[in-house]
Amino acid sequence: MHEQADVTQLLLDWRGGEEKALNVLLPIVQDNLHQLAASYMRGENAGHTLQATALVNEAFLRLVDAKLTWQNRAHFIAIAANTMRRILVDHARAKQREKRGGDAIQVTLHETSIGGGEGPDILDLEDVLTRLTTFDARKAQVIEMSFFGGLTYDEIAEVLAISPATVDRELRFAKAWLYREMHQDTCH
Repeated sequence: MHEQADVTQLLLDWRGGEEKALNVLLPIVQDNLHQLAASYMRGENAGHTLQATALVNEAFLRLVDAKLTWQNRAHFIAIAANTMRRILVDHARAKQREKRGGDAIQVTLHETSIGGGEGPDILDLEDVLTRLTTFDARKAQVIEMSFFGGLTYDEIAEVLAISPATVDRELRFAKAWLYREMHQDTCH
């Protein structure tokens, strides 16, 4: 808990203009981001060209340039997870354009396999998450923070200003909805 408070203060100090805070913050959050990126990359094809370190570096560069005020560590990690997901989607789209439907990136979700057996294609998952956002934006945020951000129920609750019980309900509903949507084509 003490480290979370330190990270939150460093984020606030950095956004307040203290450059030294970024130097202290960088190794702390890079470790967290690298753990997230490594979990994303475990499900990748052997010939995948994007490495976890490159994903972290790209995400961090985008976050450094973002003009956001971080509420706390959980908020930062949630935004970082979203940023990494966007990078993976952009990378998958670029590869798909190159190969015209070739090897799409496979990403597994660390808590459950929404798509069953093998991890879902990142572009298919992005399409389903976009539909979920249209249907219920908060449920999509909960999924993103849980699966892509690795945030706990308490951290998600804090970021979204809801109770952990509500996070649990939203996550259970969203998982079921995503599962149905991802399997809709195979059932018909």
